[in-house]
Amino acid sequence: MRPGRLIWPLAAASLLMSASADAQFGPLGGIVDKARSAQKIGEGLRSINEQEEIRIGGDLAAMLLGAAPLVDNPAQQRYVNGLGRWLALHSERPGLPWKFGIVDSGDFNAFSTPGGYVLITRGLFERMRSESELAGVLAHEIAHVVRKHHLQALQKSLRNQSLSEMRRYFTVSTGNGLADQFASAMLAAGKDLYIRGLDREDEFEADRMGVVIAARSGYSPYGLAGVLQTLTATSDQQGYALHKRTHPLPFDRLVRLDAAMGTKFDAMPGLVDDVPGFAALRNPPPPPSQPTAHPAKPKRRKN
Repeated sequence: MRPGRLIWPLAAASLLMSASADAQFGPLGGIVDKARSAQKIGEGLRSINEQEEIRIGGDLAAMLLGAAPLVDNPAQQRYVNGLGRWLALHSERPGLPWKFGIVDSGDFNAFSTPGGYVLITRGLFERMRSESELAGVLAHEIAHVVRKHHLQALQKSLRNQSLSEMRRYFTVSTGNGLADQFASAMLAAGKDLYIRGLDREDEFEADRMGVVIAARSGYSPYGLAGVLQTLTATSDQQGYALHKRTHPLPFDRLVRLDAAMGTKFDAMPGLVDDVPGFAALRNPPPPPSQPTAHPAKPKRRKN
């Protein structure tokens, strides 16, 4: 028998079986459609445009700031924003509306959200011994945004949300309904993500990219290694618990980072480790002493 004689009957039988299955299990068609829609949401998050990414990041940043507000120190906030934007200019996504801030938390941690939002905790900021260390931490978080690590993690968590819900989230700013359903699901997924952390390989990649961004910006690439050494020494302190949950062990990161860096940066001249301005920010001078006020002499009473 020629192959064609066998293929055609098999194809016909397959079509008949498919038709009979549809007829017998018609209600399952809705489940199939839902599965296809769930598959599309993963594809949708991969193909969202930059403005949609920024909106997701803004909502996630608002969630983080709801748990820990910004530190009430305008000088420190300006400094971190200026340094962060300088570093971001030397990344692969300089055009994002980058925003940086210090949040009022004693934990040793830093966060970023899609679209260019980067936050460092007060507890970690206060342990920065040089500007290159601060640059290393911020550059690590910038690398997460550049590589879209959080978007990829959200894509895995939101597979059960329909594509239509996601699109309404981007087009409807207020009101109840599908847009709110997706927003609630996304914020729940984001909260879980920031509690458990990204994949270990994402963190190792952000370390490697972060030292490159720092060096491109004129900073010593060893600043991040200095922070990891500090975290290794403080691993038994209470503020370290969240960082330990959301990141690989600092020692493991140091080993991977040392292997990746090797001697590649040794010949780069003029890299900055620290500057007087950051030293003054860490240790502001005491306020000028006020002259002692002498009490006024009592006036004589007139008889």
